[in-house]
Amino acid sequence: MSKSDQITAGTLPHPTGLVLASSSPYRRELLSRLGVPFNWEAPSIDEAPLAGESAGELVRRLASAKAIATASSFPSALVIGSDQVAINGDTVLGKPGLREAAVAQLAAASGRKIRFLTSLCVLDSATGQRELEVVPTDVWFRELSTRQINHYVDWEQPYDCAGSFKVEGLGIVLFDRIVSDDPTALQGLPLISLVELLKRFAYDPLERLPPP
Repeated sequence: MSKSDQITAGTLPHPTGLVLASSSPYRRELLSRLGVPFNWEAPSIDEAPLAGESAGELVRRLASAKAIATASSFPSALVIGSDQVAINGDTVLGKPGLREAAVAQLAAASGRKIRFLTSLCVLDSATGQRELEVVPTDVWFRELSTRQINHYVDWEQPYDCAGSFKVEGLGIVLFDRIVSDDPTALQGLPLISLVELLKRFAYDPLERLPPP
């Protein structure tokens, strides 16, 4: 049995720590909920979709690319990459960037079900072992007036969020219903899935907690 197989089987405790491949303060806040120390680094990658690439393929590729780009700075660590896109019908929605784009995204989402795909990659930078998962979340938006949309966008300025809202903030008022197996997925880092992936590397956050 190879060292990688042993780690996957859970027979060896992973000796290294965690690294979050993200500049997102939302993902850092979520990862801190596990109570274990971690480093973080903003990966430098091109996030533009490839020709003919599906939403699922896009988020998988970007989560992997972020982890791989960051792994070179941390040669012995479990590196966590994540990405998220929203899908409105056949349209893939990314981060709006500008106010006008945010208003347009929310106007198009009004009264509709939007699917969010949140990808997760855990990469062992020492062995190259990589685990991937995509967590879907379905969100039903309320019927929103132009006035409501403009008030929300001006108040929260969700320009760096796929779908143009911050679910951990005022964005919750935009929804009728949310359905997901992982309540943290919509916020950008699915912690339930992350804990399961870490177990494949024999890393258990509960066993890594510092003394109370």
